[in-house]
Amino acid sequence: MTTYRIAEAAELLGVSDDTLRRWVDAGRLPAAQEDGRTVVPGPALAAFAADLANTPDPGRGAAVSARNRLVGIVTAVKKDTVMAQVDMVCGPYRLVSLMSTEAAEELGLEPGARVVASVKSTNVVVELP
Repeated sequence: MTTYRIAEAAELLGVSDDTLRRWVDAGRLPAAQEDGRTVVPGPALAAFAADLANTPDPGRGAAVSARNRLVGIVTAVKKDTVMAQVDMVCGPYRLVSLMSTEAAEELGLEPGARVVASVKSTNVVVELP
């Protein structure tokens, strides 16, 4: 069975090591000792991640069909008269969205704005690290 050290599990969930340790200490996430280190079993981490992803976001207004939602921060907005490029960092990931300048202005997108990037795709490439 695959196990993850605290730092690895935290990175996969996009949280700090301390947050993950608090979840383990509170009994929200099972852990074990392996060679003197605290580890989280892979299946338990996967189930916990799925529960986190399915927990409703209290700040979310309307229902959305996209399931791949990444909370992040806008790092740059480049606009011309028609289109805007919005660069975001969501956890360890950099995402770029192209939209109309009108939409970017209506949303008030500027560096430092908190955003949720919803990704809807029929083609997702999966690779092993």
